[in-house]
Parts: sequence; structure tokens; C-alpha cells
Amino acid sequence: MSRSDKVAEEIRKEVSMIVAEELRDPRLGFTTITRCALTPDLRFARVFFSVYGDEQKWKDTQAGLEHAIGFIRRALGERLDLRFVPEIVFASDHSSEYSIIIEQRLEEIKSQQAITNKPKPKKRKAGHAAKKTLRRLKKKTK
Repeated sequence: MSRSDKVAEEIRKEVSMIVAEELRDPRLGFTTITRCALTPDLRFARVFFSVYGDEQKWKDTQAGLEHAIGFIRRALGERLDLRFVPEIVFASDHSSEYSIIIEQRLEEIKSQQAITNKPKPKKRKAGHAAKKTLRRLKKKTK
């Protein structure tokens, strides 16, 4: 794991804690910081977030995060021992929505296959009905 990967993971953790514990913006409801990508010189960070809700909720969350960039950078500067605190850009991460859609599609395919692949009834051997009738007759005569 390279230094930039380690720093990116630390930034992700710290931004996640800052958003969850220190920001009081109602637009940030159930926001999850999913990952962080840093440039090799550690000057710019793209922080990806996910939120539960419709497209308007995503836009509101993005606006709330962008409004708090200064506060977040200052808090990162206090928490991390870096020469330069990276410039932050927030980007939406829709991968969780895509995974839910893919999972639903796979379930649909699985249920369709279960319907079309029903086990066929066993074929009975010729004379089966006759043997059954003979057994019934023997029981009646006893």
C-alpha cells in the first residue's frame, strides 16, 4: 500500500467522522463517505459519498458538503500531520445503487429459472395401473 493510499484512507475516515459528528447541516442526513482518491502529490482529493434518497436528496447533500469544504479542510489540518491539506472535491458514488439493481436482476433471473426448470413428473412404467388394481382386488378378497 503506497503512501498516497494510506493518506487517502485516513482522509476518508476523518471526513466521515467530521460529517457524522461535527456538521449540523440537515441536508447531510444519511451521508456515507465511501472512498477517497488522491493525486500522487497529495494536493487534491476527490472524496466520494453515497446517500439514501432520490436525485434531489443527492443534489442537496452535494450542496451541503461543498458548503462545508472550508470547515472540513480546517478540521483535517488539525487532525492529520500533513504539510499541505489537500483541496477537496466531493463526487457522488452511485455504486451501492447499482449493486442493489444488479442484485434484484439476478434474483429475477433466478426466480424465472426456477419456474421454467420445474422437475418433470416421473414416468411410470407400463402396467403400473394394472399392478395397483390387482393389489386392491387382493385386499378386498381377503
